[in-house]
Amino acid sequence: MSRVLVIGAGGVGSVAVHKMAMNADIFTHISLASRTKSKCDAIAASVMERTGVKVDTYEIDAEEVPALTRLIEKVQPALVVNLALPYQDLAIMDACLAAGVHYMDTANYEPKDEAKFEYHWQWAYQDRFKDAGLMALLGSGFDPGVTSVFTTYLKKHHFERIDTLDILDCNGGDHGQAFATNFNPEINIREVTAVARHWENGDWVETPPMSVKQQFDFEGVGPKNMYLMYHEEIESLKTHLPEIKRIRFWMTFGDEYIKHLTVLQNVGMTRIDPVKYQGVEIIPLQFLKAVLPEPASLGPTTKGKTNIGCIATGIGKDGKEKTLYIYNICDHEDAYEETGNQAVSYTTGVPAMIGAALVVKGLWRGHGVFNMEQFNPDPFMDMLNQHGLPWQVKELDGPLTF
Repeated sequence: MSRVLVIGAGGVGSVAVHKMAMNADIFTHISLASRTKSKCDAIAASVMERTGVKVDTYEIDAEEVPALTRLIEKVQPALVVNLALPYQDLAIMDACLAAGVHYMDTANYEPKDEAKFEYHWQWAYQDRFKDAGLMALLGSGFDPGVTSVFTTYLKKHHFERIDTLDILDCNGGDHGQAFATNFNPEINIREVTAVARHWENGDWVETPPMSVKQQFDFEGVGPKNMYLMYHEEIESLKTHLPEIKRIRFWMTFGDEYIKHLTVLQNVGMTRIDPVKYQGVEIIPLQFLKAVLPEPASLGPTTKGKTNIGCIATGIGKDGKEKTLYIYNICDHEDAYEETGNQAVSYTTGVPAMIGAALVVKGLWRGHGVFNMEQFNPDPFMDMLNQHGLPWQVKELDGPLTF
């Protein structure tokens, strides 16, 4: 049905391309581009071995807008799927506008020199995409992405009004490393060390990073410590569902991760400002990324499950207050067997494929810049069940007590 160009050859890109190849009736031609072509070639070889589908590969610096525009014009995709670093979002959006092609990503733009995760840079493209008759779909991963669709699904089918929303992200996997991140180390550590923010009664409430901790018993994983953090879907959900009085985001971390991260912070290895070393400027966090295990390499050794979902409290369709928990459980070993990647990449790459499918099939359409919660959740929810991320809804006795 459609040609797509995927940019980014990390774990998420690998999963998305594998899943696209498994749906050749939707994605009739797949191209994959990255700064490192050998990574693209390795993914293409795996896809060919597993599915028999050929993937074209290209080398590209996604921050070079003229070169990327020429590549898009050469490939002629219906959609560019940006699975590269968030720093590159705006450049790729510029290239899509120049080439006249729809755009999609999984994470919002952030500047290199500041750990600041906000949508306003991309929302500012609204008129340019609208006037060009093009669509930009933002945040089609799991969180953001599935968590936003979970919320609108609950609102559509179960609630007259949602008052509070808690997003819970648990990775119960064990990769056997003393310290490693399950997605891009630079992005992961920038997120974790940023000031925590949640939305409450029409305003942002800030707390120091990793200062608010609660324990939650996750099905399939067990009791885990989770920490209050800021995540970009809070910003879009409070904008598009302004009825919600409080939105919080929680992520689990083990004690060993916290211990190592604390030491790295204390010695300056998480800094994102340049320092001089032997006459050369380096960014400590980027150097740390270079010496940490590549997340895509963790697939063969990671065991356990992820559990990611939303707990919503509000007024149900019957007029009574209720609390519902909607979530997915994903097994690291199952994800690796299917795509050669662990579950953290899988839970982002599959929604990227689904979002792309809904755009190219015309089930989600529009001119301008959109977040996931602005569309009908039902076709997305159906595809989650069909393509490896089944979900379930449970009623809880009441809202979270913390």
